[in-house]
Amino acid sequence: MKLYNSMTGKKEEFKTITQGVVNMYVCGPTVYNFFHIGNARPFMMFDVLRRYFEYKGYQVNYVQNFTDVDDKIINRAHEEHRSSEEISETYIKEYFKDADTLGIHRATHHPKVTENIEQIIDFIKVLVEKGYAYVVDSGDVYFNTHSFDGYGKLSGQSIEDLESGARVEINTDKRHPTDFALWKSKKEGEPFWPSPWGEGRPGWHIECSVMSTRYLGQTIDIHAGGHDLIFPHHENEIAQSEAYSGKTFANYWIHNGYINIDNEKMSKSKGNFFTVREILQEYDPEVIRFFMISAHYRSPVNFSRELIQAAKSGLERLYTAKYNLEFWLEKGTREAMDKEEQEALEKMMTYKTRFIEAMDDDFNTADAVGAIFELVRLINTRVGENTSKTLLKSSYDLLLELTSVLGILVKEKELLDSEIEQLIAQREAARQHKDYGRADRIRDELLEKGIRLEDTPQGVKWSHIRS
Repeated sequence: MKLYNSMTGKKEEFKTITQGVVNMYVCGPTVYNFFHIGNARPFMMFDVLRRYFEYKGYQVNYVQNFTDVDDKIINRAHEEHRSSEEISETYIKEYFKDADTLGIHRATHHPKVTENIEQIIDFIKVLVEKGYAYVVDSGDVYFNTHSFDGYGKLSGQSIEDLESGARVEINTDKRHPTDFALWKSKKEGEPFWPSPWGEGRPGWHIECSVMSTRYLGQTIDIHAGGHDLIFPHHENEIAQSEAYSGKTFANYWIHNGYINIDNEKMSKSKGNFFTVREILQEYDPEVIRFFMISAHYRSPVNFSRELIQAAKSGLERLYTAKYNLEFWLEKGTREAMDKEEQEALEKMMTYKTRFIEAMDDDFNTADAVGAIFELVRLINTRVGENTSKTLLKSSYDLLLELTSVLGILVKEKELLDSEIEQLIAQREAARQHKDYGRADRIRDELLEKGIRLEDTPQGVKWSHIRS
């Protein structure tokens, strides 16, 4: 398996530190609001990567943090006259609601900043003692970026270039423009903890270094997140982590591409900023997931109604294949495969090979989805009402095996209510009595209720019409 490493700018053979184990850290949300569609992409994409590792037999130790101390949380708390803890706990619960709806598996650990204050302070102490960090009169503690050889190696920029583009700050105690806060002294109305440098709270970047180290060790296999985190967040994580340990922080850095809304960058000022909660009021969550995984994770994605509709249609094709196989399996009688069916099954297995090759090639979900559609096309042409149960079951199992890696096709066919079942039975009775006019009227009535019927030699087959 090869993965594109942002650190080296090329695909590299993936090798774990411990055989059979993947230690993976993915930056999680700052919990002051519902997470937005841009956040959803890394959450879903790296969920699929984790699923694929598990599919290949790895044990995955997956850590995704919650930033529950932050300026945005503090501001929200002031606006709503609530504590920062109340705000963060509220939106942690809401995160899980939306993540569960999108089929995102829970991480092995979901640590919070507030649960790691002691470890953060100890980490900063070491950086100060080693001369990588300095304390100013206010009680703030800064990381000295000039003390760390190689600062800028992830973003591919020299420290001089980074400083020339740095925002000018007035009345700062920092020695250099690129230096960043490890500890912030207490301000009125903010949560704070005691420390050797006075009461205060952690800076943003330090938290991920500490939680990654605490739960996964000083060197991990994969650190992942959105492309926007490369600088400064991940760059700063590398500097402080490697200064602390003297070891490589992460062997592979993986970043997903941006999301645009109708070909424009998502921003509140443009009015095209959407939380997942808002989007789920209009779109089925599985359609959103399928839309996301249908593009390569490093490619930019354009979110539009037309493209969501295309994803909806594609997902429906997959569900149609699944439900057809279930129908034929229930009605079928012949067990053994004939020679043509054996050849068909061999052909189907080539699409499994293509799926794995795509996923092994830098986690290419776009080509993996393409292999599934090729499989479905073959199922639609070679499998039907007279197919052996052996081939039907093999086709069904293979389809679900591959789609489960992507976290799709998880819904069972909806049950009909008693009124619909009675109408279908009445139509069957009318057809048996050759009362085709009544049968047609019932069919039209069912269409109005969103139920499409198909008459087959094995009996009537129904499906829901999706709006």
